[in-house]
Amino acid sequence: MIRLGSLAGYPFEGPRVLGSFMPPAEAAVFVVLYRPEPDTNPERWAVIYVGHSDDLSTAGLPWRHPRSPCWTTRASKWQLAIATYAVPGGSTRHREQIAKELCAVYRPQCNEQQFDQAWRDEWIQDYSAPATTGPLTTERQPGRRGGAG
Repeated sequence: MIRLGSLAGYPFEGPRVLGSFMPPAEAAVFVVLYRPEPDTNPERWAVIYVGHSDDLSTAGLPWRHPRSPCWTTRASKWQLAIATYAVPGGSTRHREQIAKELCAVYRPQCNEQQFDQAWRDEWIQDYSAPATTGPLTTERQPGRRGGAG
């Protein structure tokens, strides 16, 4: 298992060698990885592609996927790995959001579309919230108890 995402929040199964990967017929988010420094830092992985599918067995994995030529320019077929995350109860939209988040975090070189995690001022404009520092309860008057008086 490898944990990926903001605060490493998603438990991905793998990594396993991409060349021998038999994609299951399940919906999942997947990442393609390689070891940039296999001799000096074999535990370190680099994410080069993030994707998601409603059925991994029809996604063209491993070598019929449209982005696979990009993967093999980064590492040989037998040095590439894949990790998958079958989102419990996740919909297509949920998997898409996770994939976008992972793209924003790792900026994978083989994804055509990149996403930014930053907020820009023009997205939320100028906003000020009303003061919310008042008392949480009202003061009680001496000698009175709650209820009818």
